[in-house]
Amino acid sequence: MAGKYHLLSADSHLEFAPERWTDRVPAKYRDRAPRRIKLDDGGDGIVMEDTPLYVLGLAITGVPPEEHRLSGVSYDTGPGAGTPEQRLREQDQDGIDAEIMYTSAAGRWRSIKDDAAYLQVLHAYNEFLVEEYCAYNPDRLLAMGTIPTTNVNDAVAEMEYCARAGLKGVALMTFPNGKGHPMPEDDRFWAAALDLNMPLTVHSSIRRDGPSFIYPRTPWKGEVRSKGSDDPVPSLARFGNEACLNGIQLALAGVFDRFPKLRLYFAETMAGWIPFTLEQVDDNWRRNRHWMARDYGIEAPPRQLSEYIREHCWWSFLYDPLGVKLRHEAGMDRIMWASDFPHSASDWPNSRNLIDEMFVGVPEEERYKLLVGNVVEYFHLED
Repeated sequence: MAGKYHLLSADSHLEFAPERWTDRVPAKYRDRAPRRIKLDDGGDGIVMEDTPLYVLGLAITGVPPEEHRLSGVSYDTGPGAGTPEQRLREQDQDGIDAEIMYTSAAGRWRSIKDDAAYLQVLHAYNEFLVEEYCAYNPDRLLAMGTIPTTNVNDAVAEMEYCARAGLKGVALMTFPNGKGHPMPEDDRFWAAALDLNMPLTVHSSIRRDGPSFIYPRTPWKGEVRSKGSDDPVPSLARFGNEACLNGIQLALAGVFDRFPKLRLYFAETMAGWIPFTLEQVDDNWRRNRHWMARDYGIEAPPRQLSEYIREHCWWSFLYDPLGVKLRHEAGMDRIMWASDFPHSASDWPNSRNLIDEMFVGVPEEERYKLLVGNVVEYFHLED
């Protein structure tokens, strides 16, 4: 297929030493930002308030698995942690034309207790991506902006900045309201994303703490019951993963009915599980929907839960031969390959060898779709 792109990674990672971007944090908040320290093993660690030491332990690709280690890794020498020039060389080594990229650290920034400081730290990182890192080659360095977890107003404001500044998408860590379940006020965010034509992504899954749904009724009234009886929605995805559960949450909350064009891409989820799990989701709903309605007030959506997930959710896979084999059942238009560089699940700089192994017998048109076309379409890239 002729075009700009011949191989795209739909999920890679950015591992930056914080001093690369924290000078953009306003001076009054800079002491709240993450900072690098040198550890006794010669590696680097990141410290900030009220959060455990973060060690660059996952960025260990490029060596055989028997040589992987979680200590002594430095931003100065680790793959994926360098300048944009270095990143382009690393892409070339792997035969990759461009990457959709996520930060591994953003969730830890919420340990900053002062909301104003937190928002400035997060914005400084997004500004660094816009003005410095991605700007070096905006066709190949496709980093996702990070959305804050304070409230819907802040989430909308940061998404608007990312859209105006030209980032190709944004990553949610929680629902826009800042919690692990959808709320009515989130509709302002979904509407804004559609108005901006801004691709929405989640790395792995939306973080859940607390209930997964706002239940109209709570039958137990504080009584201690068996595990799961106080939050029944997760049982619908018990043969799947957290990202599947996020899709169920949105479907049951009516979000996909109110916003029929809304799309979410869940990175690093694999694909082989999708046909089996969605079949089980519908069966679980069939078996449990009546007591969920009676006891918890959960209204049945107009369509099968699996239909919403198939229509509104996208996924990526790494080394997943079964997922490739089941690509039609999983959804040829909804899955895309990713390298996970520079983390330990990556096969850099040998991704093309693993792809050839997985894609034996796959027609060229379908191969292009999973390796390039679906990414280009979802993120509105020009190929």
